[in-house]
This record gives sequence, structure tokens and C-alpha cells, in this order.
Amino acid sequence: MSNKPPPPRPAPRLYLATPVVDDPAALVAELPGLLAAADIAAVLLRLKETDQRTMISRIKALAPPVQKAGAALLVDGHAELVARGGADGAHLPGIAALKEAMPSLKPDRIAGVGGLTTRHHSMDAGEVGADYVLFGEPDAKGQRPQTQAIAERLDWWAELFEPPCVGFATSLEEAHDFALSGADFVLVGDFVWADPRGPKAALIEVDAAIKKAHATATAEQNPAGSEHG
Repeated sequence: MSNKPPPPRPAPRLYLATPVVDDPAALVAELPGLLAAADIAAVLLRLKETDQRTMISRIKALAPPVQKAGAALLVDGHAELVARGGADGAHLPGIAALKEAMPSLKPDRIAGVGGLTTRHHSMDAGEVGADYVLFGEPDAKGQRPQTQAIAERLDWWAELFEPPCVGFATSLEEAHDFALSGADFVLVGDFVWADPRGPKAALIEVDAAIKKAHATATAEQNPAGSEHG
């Protein structure tokens, strides 16, 4: 038996939630620069509710610039539109929606899930086959757990389970804390788009913060990491 420490977890990556998209033209123009500026693994497309044909055309407009940059495009809800729009997967709001969407998404597309209010729900999601679990997003009333509670949930999941976990961050500080707690991905959205410096500057800053947090966590896990043999 080897006493070598487990391999370090890869550095967390960003998961960028779009504003609610009506006309996608401005976002289509802006996304390539944003995706080149930071290590963004995926983009969560939040669509304005309208008829299916229009929503599919919006997915089709946004999928190419995201995928060309090497990121995945996931649709927030609307699993039934994923294949028709050329997206890479869907994010589902809870276990029931996940179970319903699995036949249309698997095996070729990503099925992520949020709305997991208890540890039991989280484990159910893993058993159903979710590709990732999201912790910390607001509920229908805009309420969300305390930052510390989200961090503890991420730490618990990262320690015990294989599927990636995502922390929903509403600030630079939360992004750092969730990366420190073991999040594989950090979902950022509104606070990035609202940054007075522009979203690119915000994303670069958040990307640096989560990489720094990961370096700190890795050093704490393996204080003798610089010693070989």
C-alpha cells in the first residue's frame, strides 16, 4: 500500500450564467472575448420565456461561439429544446425535472441539477445520474442558504462523492470561499454582468480568485508537497 497523498483536485473552473436572453445579438458578439479572457468551462443560457421556435433559434445563435471556444452550452430548464438547438445539455431545477429529462439528454448530453435542499436530495441526484450538482442558488422567493452553509455542503460533497459539485456564487468573496471548499466549478452570473468595469474584468478577477483559493487548499492538504521521495 502506498502512503502517497491522493492526487490534488484539478483547479475549479468557471461556469458563466447569462443574463435572461431575449435578443441574443449583443451576447453573441460579446461571448468570444469573455470566453478567451478566463477559464470558463460552460455557459448556462437563461432564456426569456416565449414560444419554442424562438427559444430554439436563440440557442442556435449562441451555441457556436460557446462551443468554438471549447466550452459547453447548457440551457436553464427546457431539456426538450437542447438537441433541437444544438446545445450540450440542460440544467434542471430539482430531482423530478432531472428524472423527466434524463431520457432525452442521455447518453449524449449533460444533465446538471440544482434545487437540492437536503443532503438526501443531493445523493438522490447522484444516484439518478446527474452530471453535476449545484448548491447555493436562490429559491423561487430569492432566498438562499448562508455562505457558510453552502461552503459546508460543497466540502461534504467533494469529500465523499464522484460527480462534480458547483457552487453558486453571488460575489467575488463567495467564489473564493466555494473554490476553497472543494467546488469543482463556480457558477457566476449577475454580479459579473453588473460590474461597472464590465464583465470581462470581473471574470478575470474571479478566475484569479478561485485559482488562488485552489492553490491555498492544495497547500493545506499537502504541506509536504514540495518534498519528493
